[in-house]
Amino acid sequence: QVQLVESGGGLVQPGGSLRLSCAASRTIFSINVLGWFRQAPGKQRELVARILSPDFTYYIDSVKGRFTISRDNAKNTVYLQMNSLKPEDTAVYYCYARYNYNDYWGQGTQVTVSS
Repeated sequence: QVQLVESGGGLVQPGGSLRLSCAASRTIFSINVLGWFRQAPGKQRELVARILSPDFTYYIDSVKGRFTISRDNAKNTVYLQMNSLKPEDTAVYYCYARYNYNDYWGQGTQVTVSS
């Protein structure tokens, strides 16, 4: 079992930055895949970024060069640094973990990019 708790969402102006955090209930060193998904109103949930073990990263094209996923094994936390935010980044962001062939999700944190 893995519990995931996100934090760091909020309202930001276009061009601004936010850092999302996801704290895991167990050591993330043993978790196969960690990532961030998002779901905008009326749209399907989509993968934004993921980080494997060891530290291989993947990003969807729309966030490449703007978002950075990272992990701190000592704090059992995965981060998503989001820079140059755009209105189309507005969504609920979910932390994700794949551990022992099971998928785990956080409760989600709202990110709103608006002037």
